[in-house]
Amino acid sequence: MINEFLLLGSVALIYGTVLVAYRIFGKSGLYAMTVIATVLANIEVLMLVDAFGIEQTLGNVLFASTYLITDILSENEGKKCASRAVWIGVFTSVIMLVFTQYWLLYSPASSDWASEHINAIFSTTPRLLAASFLAYVISQRFDVWLYHRLWRFTAEKTGDKTRFLWLRNNCATLISQILNTLIFTLVAFAGWYDAKTLVTITLSSYLVFVFTSLLDTPAVYIARRMKKKGVIKWEG
Repeated sequence: MINEFLLLGSVALIYGTVLVAYRIFGKSGLYAMTVIATVLANIEVLMLVDAFGIEQTLGNVLFASTYLITDILSENEGKKCASRAVWIGVFTSVIMLVFTQYWLLYSPASSDWASEHINAIFSTTPRLLAASFLAYVISQRFDVWLYHRLWRFTAEKTGDKTRFLWLRNNCATLISQILNTLIFTLVAFAGWYDAKTLVTITLSSYLVFVFTSLLDTPAVYIARRMKKKGVIKWEG
């Protein structure tokens, strides 16, 4: 059960860190968390574990936190700021790809012990980053668009812009995660794992995203409350 407890703990740790970053640094903290989550998720996704009776890749919670970030920005700071976070994530992925592949060009010294392990990790990075890049751009842009489309719809129907936060948050994230899961799994792992494992990874990844998406709704409400109470330390 250790993996199950670690996964549950990672949700609390990562979402809690997003809220702390927002409280201390405002939207700048959320941009920073976008960079951190993008880099670490692209490394952690290489790990395959058994948890809750299914085989799954790691990195799902970290990647799901980028949807929490764009939803908080959409809700509190506006569509422009949410879109900026998406493009920061894209830029981070490209820079990570360039630098990690540049490292592999060096010839290690005879006493080097790390290059073999770094090569083992980052020699697979180009394909994973290409998959992540494609999935991230399409799903995140769709998420931001759908979030604001649902917001306009509910505001027009009810005359209250504050209502139905849970609806726009969950619908936008859950639907965009379908796109993300399918695109990433097929581009990243097709030909690497057999068809059965691909189906398992796709289903398990989406189940994790469903779970994490439902749990991120309270975090969005907390972030909105922090904004309204004026406790954000750094609004820049």
